[in-house]
Amino acid sequence: MIYLDYNATTPIAPEVVRAMQPFLMAEFGNPSSDYLLGIRAKEAVAAARSQVAALLSCRPADIVFTSGATEANNTVLKGVARHFGKGRIITTAMEHPAVLAPCRYLETQGFETTILPVDSRGLVDPEEVRRALTPDTILISVMHSNNETGALQPISEIGNLARAAGVWFHTDAAQSVGKIPVAVGKLQVDFLTLAGHKIYAPKGVGALYVRPGCRFNPLLHGAGQESGRRAGTENVPYLVALGEACRLARERVVEDAPRLKSLRDLLHARLLAGFPGLVLNGPEEERLPNTLNVSFPGLYGSAILGGIPELAASLGAACHSGEETISPVLAAMGVTPEVARGAVRLSLGWPTTQAEVEQAADLLLSRVRVLK
Repeated sequence: MIYLDYNATTPIAPEVVRAMQPFLMAEFGNPSSDYLLGIRAKEAVAAARSQVAALLSCRPADIVFTSGATEANNTVLKGVARHFGKGRIITTAMEHPAVLAPCRYLETQGFETTILPVDSRGLVDPEEVRRALTPDTILISVMHSNNETGALQPISEIGNLARAAGVWFHTDAAQSVGKIPVAVGKLQVDFLTLAGHKIYAPKGVGALYVRPGCRFNPLLHGAGQESGRRAGTENVPYLVALGEACRLARERVVEDAPRLKSLRDLLHARLLAGFPGLVLNGPEEERLPNTLNVSFPGLYGSAILGGIPELAASLGAACHSGEETISPVLAAMGVTPEVARGAVRLSLGWPTTQAEVEQAADLLLSRVRVLK
């Protein structure tokens, strides 16, 4: 199988497996215990927190461990809303359901939401954000990069606007972390979300960056773990895994991004040469180096991929795969139904080789010729 769906999930890196193994067996202590097993577990959690913080260029104390990006996003949106009690949240039509669904829930609780449009490339205009700001705005939430098209939003510009207005700013960076350098200070964000399974760690673990001085009401109450911000006994093996994955990402991100971009562009060029009507969905430049979302107009993406069992790719976001409905992301970009139905997302990862890219292009073009 040729795996080109790294935006959906990644395999667990061998180094990550080795790092977490001791804590699945002999090192089973509870970090809250005062004896040696517990102390070693507590030290392991602290080390993992430092590794995550190093990747994001922040302090270890700014990191809150979660079960993943969905919990982190819900923690920010609901936690900030409950902290203020009332107000408006600004977000965009491109957001992941883990942001849009909590916003819809908060509307039932009396909060207001402004959903900003995007242009044909899937990018939000910072000027639209500025115009949407009102005295009752309590939070802005704009994803760093889109999971379907890879579009990179102008986060730093929006962050500057938010700081000037005194409004807290959150970004879901689950797709960006590990693919491009991400430094919270440069982005001017108050909250940032990441997911372990997007960076070669297991599913079910993630983290939330919280800038000092920012407050939220926790979703979970209990014994006060994570400095009172997220209760529950720490999942030590998975936190160790996340820390090791962040360490690897910090080492590899600078050198791997150009390689993945080169392979992605090679894949695009080969597909375009074999199918001149191919349409690129998303920006040509302002996107993740590993992501290629293209449409074969007049065809169905499901029919294309359904006839290539040896290729693992996506029709759009992983949670929408298998449906014939048009991707909400592509619809927000104004992509016509004929073009949107033929969309295929191809996302590369660390293990991807040139031979796999070339073979994937050949398989796709052969299938398209059969369908035509």
